[in-house]
Amino acid sequence: MTGFININKAAHVSSAREVAVIKRLTGLPCGHMGTLDPMARGVLPVGIGNACRLFDYFLTKKKTYIATFRFGEDYDTLDTTGQLLSSGGAIPDESQINGVLPEFVGRIMQVPPRYSAKSVGGRRGYELARRGVEFELAPKEVQIYSLTLQSRVSESEFNFKIECGGGTYVRSVCRDIAHKLGTVAAMSALTRTESGPFTIENSVESALLDPQNISSFIIPVESVLPLDAAYIGGNDQKKLLNGMSVPTSLKDGTYKIYLENGQFYGLGVAESCRLKVKTKLC
Repeated sequence: MTGFININKAAHVSSAREVAVIKRLTGLPCGHMGTLDPMARGVLPVGIGNACRLFDYFLTKKKTYIATFRFGEDYDTLDTTGQLLSSGGAIPDESQINGVLPEFVGRIMQVPPRYSAKSVGGRRGYELARRGVEFELAPKEVQIYSLTLQSRVSESEFNFKIECGGGTYVRSVCRDIAHKLGTVAAMSALTRTESGPFTIENSVESALLDPQNISSFIIPVESVLPLDAAYIGGNDQKKLLNGMSVPTSLKDGTYKIYLENGQFYGLGVAESCRLKVKTKLC
């Protein structure tokens, strides 16, 4: 049952809870790729079995969000689930917002939210923040591919579409846009619509899964890996399966490895005319 299930996470439940549902139904180790805050909903790919070994590969992929930012209010968590710190701040208009958005596209430095899973001296940021401990998080570089204002949904709330790389905090984007405009803001809703090859259109709510139908929702690993194939057989296959490298004419890069019986085996890396298994999946 190795593969992925593209869960459409419900709002106000944890990502860990969604993983627990899949683990219970499959009886196998499971994990998610990229935590969604409890208030958020949308695409949460869950790896089953050996598919969890690919997390590092998928975590770096592009993600797309539809986020609602509420201007004029400040919360300790940078979203409206936290404690309200202030209200009555200035509400920008569409032209003012559009005027600053280009500054947040590209490779930018971003300070993660204090209420986040970032580690500080071996402790999670949110654990320290809840205890009232004062600490600082270092800025980190993130990639934002596009950031567009979609619509105004209320007097103080606006919808944005954000395409970004892994590790980007949308709550921090909200905070920083507001600061640039001389005001404050907090995220009031968030939906992840894409995570790498997984989209909300082909996702499923965990509440709809049961032991009888879950296998039909499992996505084979090889179908979501946009990599070229390397077909191995004979003596080269024996060497690869024993952890050795073999000669290859493939260009340097990562490949899907298939055995001579057509079985998908895992990922291999070609480098300097040698091919070696990187991740075994079967």
